[in-house]
Amino acid sequence: MDNLSQLRLIAHEFFDEAEQSELNNSLNTAATLYFKAIVVALDFHILKHEKLIPKNHTERFYILKSKYNDFYLLLDRDFPLYQKTYSLQVNKEQVELLKDDCKKIFTETDIK
Repeated sequence: MDNLSQLRLIAHEFFDEAEQSELNNSLNTAATLYFKAIVVALDFHILKHEKLIPKNHTERFYILKSKYNDFYLLLDRDFPLYQKTYSLQVNKEQVELLKDDCKKIFTETDIK
């Protein structure tokens, strides 16, 4: 399986598990998994267009900011919500924001 196929599979796995966690009212888990799905979908996009997978958040943010600013702005807004899950409880509205952003990125990156 090539890297694009693997990233597609991983993104959908994170998304599906996030939806299940959301149904179980495990909101921090859902938020974390939606964010991970976003990151993997963006890595899919970067690999598809730049022929590389970012090594870390810093490299990912740099590539997105310099070449794909709309994606960068979404990720930059969502990253603090992801960080919040380390020590504080997120709410349903925050989880829905991440889910909506994830769906938008899935559509725009054509990761279906």
